[in-house]
Amino acid sequence: MRVASIKPSIQKTIFGKKGNIEIAKFTLKNSTGIEIDIITYGGIITSIKTPNKKGVIENITLGYDNLSEYIKSSPYFGAIIGRYSNRIANGKFNLDKTEYNLVKNNGPNNLHGGITGFDKVIWKASTETSDDQVSLLLNYVSKDMEEGFPGNLNTKVSYTLKSDNTLEIDYRATTDKKTIVNLTNHSYFNLSGDFNTPILDHQLQIEADAILTVNEFLIPTGNFEKVVNTPFDFRTAKRIGKDIDADNEQLKLGGGFDHCWVLNRQNKGVRHIAAAYHEKSGRMLDMYSDEPGMQFYTGNFLTGAYKNRTGFCLETQHYPDSPNQPNFPSVILNSNETYRSKTILKFSIKEQ
Repeated sequence: MRVASIKPSIQKTIFGKKGNIEIAKFTLKNSTGIEIDIITYGGIITSIKTPNKKGVIENITLGYDNLSEYIKSSPYFGAIIGRYSNRIANGKFNLDKTEYNLVKNNGPNNLHGGITGFDKVIWKASTETSDDQVSLLLNYVSKDMEEGFPGNLNTKVSYTLKSDNTLEIDYRATTDKKTIVNLTNHSYFNLSGDFNTPILDHQLQIEADAILTVNEFLIPTGNFEKVVNTPFDFRTAKRIGKDIDADNEQLKLGGGFDHCWVLNRQNKGVRHIAAAYHEKSGRMLDMYSDEPGMQFYTGNFLTGAYKNRTGFCLETQHYPDSPNQPNFPSVILNSNETYRSKTILKFSIKEQ
């Protein structure tokens, strides 16, 4: 990238107060000039600044400049999502013949952990630095039965910005009682750097041969639908806007793309899963993960400060409603195990 080399750094400032508690902002910078701001409220990535092909550095993620906006109303901008990302049908599940009833915050369903999910709690923070990377280490202990989930869950999330222009998000969790876990990050990207423009002109490629079809409540039906000859075929890069308004029942249910893609090469560890490219800016985002699924969401319901479809999400995760779908990969965490998940974002410039 066309910026002067600088030493990696991480700087702490105060972003605001929630009650009497100060919310810190950590600014991570790498040796090529990429700059990422993360706050301790919700572990939220408030901005990711990268250069375009002309060397102009701009923010490429939707968010707010002040804490009050996040507290008042935020569609999960940049946040850590947990205990369970995405939806759980009817806000309940069974574990060892015990039924657990969760907070219902999305019609009849539980969404993104409930009313006070991980996106709305305050995380403890520490930092690490080396010659080629900087890390923000976040920790939160979710108490037994918080939002209806069993077990005291000790959760650790690290954000590591490296000199190779990658942001590595590493998730770990342990529990003292059998529970379910499904964590992700909910950043909205607009690689143009201009949040007044839709993301429909972005090129996207997803390494998936199928999606999970959903019902009217956006809960998976249990069916795996092949993407071939459908608007959901992103196996070869295409414009996000090319088929988003096609006459398709699944698109109508989501108001656009809001589905979980069944990623290829599962059980292969961290592998390349998706790539987004904005031709005018030259910015490219490659994503890698060890997760089986990825929710691709095109900001169909954005209102207020941002118009709809001005940001897209690529949320790496296990499938929605997995606790109620025995044919889906398990999201159960036992007391003698450690939950692990990793997602890597690589920022680059694609020269014409």
